[in-house]
Amino acid sequence: MIKIFLYYSILSVLIIGLFGAGGLVIEEFKTGEGCPKIMHIPMCLVVFICFVIPLIAHLLQKANVLYFIFTGLAGGIALVASIMQFTGNAECPKTASGTPMCYYSLVLFSTLIILKIYSLKLKKS
Repeated sequence: MIKIFLYYSILSVLIIGLFGAGGLVIEEFKTGEGCPKIMHIPMCLVVFICFVIPLIAHLLQKANVLYFIFTGLAGGIALVASIMQFTGNAECPKTASGTPMCYYSLVLFSTLIILKIYSLKLKKS
């Protein structure tokens, strides 16, 4: 029962993240100003891909290494962006309420990593 709950919890978080990052990617392609860029690469596109690959790995219930590589990469990006936002050295895109999206991204990717670790530990037992 808990394994099913974890599976669908991970799936739900991935879908929430896809919609959030996807909205920024669409805005980026429309206006060119949807998200910050590093070396001309929109970070929202990188984060979107970092939701897609783990989603595929999760649905196939394989390639856990890819799951962790991509959630870890995006989690690291979100951590750096959150620190830079907090210190005033960067501007993350904001929600309608004014909350920087990098904060939400950090929470989502941290949650994905924790849930997957717990899920894998349950599978072993």
